[in-house]
Amino acid sequence: MGSVVTGAVGVSVLLVVVAVLFGLKIKFTPEVSSVWIPGENYFEDPLSQTRHSFPALVAGSGRSSHSSPSSVYLSVIVPAYNEQKRLPAMLNETIAYLHHRATVDPSFTYEIIIVDDGSKDSTTMCAQSYLLPQGSPDCDKNPELPLLTTENFRVLKLLKNRGKGGAVKRGMLCARGQLLLMVDADGATKFSDLESLEKQLQPFVSSHTAGLAIGSRAHMQTETEVQRTFIRMILQKGFHAFVTVMCSYAGHIKDTQCGFKLFTREAAALLFPNQHIERWAFDIELIYLASKQGVKLFEVPVNWHEIDGSKLTPFASSVQMARDLLRIRLMYLFGLWSIQ
Repeated sequence: MGSVVTGAVGVSVLLVVVAVLFGLKIKFTPEVSSVWIPGENYFEDPLSQTRHSFPALVAGSGRSSHSSPSSVYLSVIVPAYNEQKRLPAMLNETIAYLHHRATVDPSFTYEIIIVDDGSKDSTTMCAQSYLLPQGSPDCDKNPELPLLTTENFRVLKLLKNRGKGGAVKRGMLCARGQLLLMVDADGATKFSDLESLEKQLQPFVSSHTAGLAIGSRAHMQTETEVQRTFIRMILQKGFHAFVTVMCSYAGHIKDTQCGFKLFTREAAALLFPNQHIERWAFDIELIYLASKQGVKLFEVPVNWHEIDGSKLTPFASSVQMARDLLRIRLMYLFGLWSIQ
């Protein structure tokens, strides 16, 4: 384990060096890019072949911090880029769980929002097959699942690739839930672990206040507990060391990058309208925003295993993350980004 920690520190130092070398490419501009391309924030009903606009998380225009009323209990936001092959297994597990829970408890209402982040494959067609009785040859849908409708299953198709953070942000801004869950399309986290995160946030749901439960793999130490490639483990430890140095507000969170996070509606309304980073390091900015706005944070252990097909490339993604961490630190430090 000592050699792993030493390697992690070495990787973190390398990230700093690379970030400095690429420093001239860091964008120090204060603007927030337009959230939507005209005609983008719509979903389609493939049965009726009609098009509908999404509702808004926040009331009013601009970066308002006031959430609009919820109309379902849980929103599940799934960012997906070229996920035609991995998405069905995740959706089959998720829908089976949600349907069973709604059957047992009629007050449990939900929606799933798939955010197709400018995919070049048939991700959208695969997702929409869950709204069609006959399914689709593009998707390995479980035929025993109930047929969904656009009342609880919607696809947001982005017209250009924004990055995982950008996809999550736009999905959240369209959500109707009291609780909003961000979950990766690969299904690496056991979906029923939602209940552990949900338990932490129940007092905040009741009081309509801001809380964020962060799924964590930090408790998994042995090969039997977590299946992860060695290089990915080294990069994760190095990244956490770099985060601790550069972003002290996030240092107490042992696993900032797990793609399983649950927000109260009030927390989502405070965080996502202010989010600037749209690629891999967006989680760090969300934690920063939460720390500055009094959002209560909980780190909750979850069951996780690595799934083949990750879009994260070790070196390029590490460079991008290092640059974005520096950008977060400096932009807020010098007041070029502000919290509304």
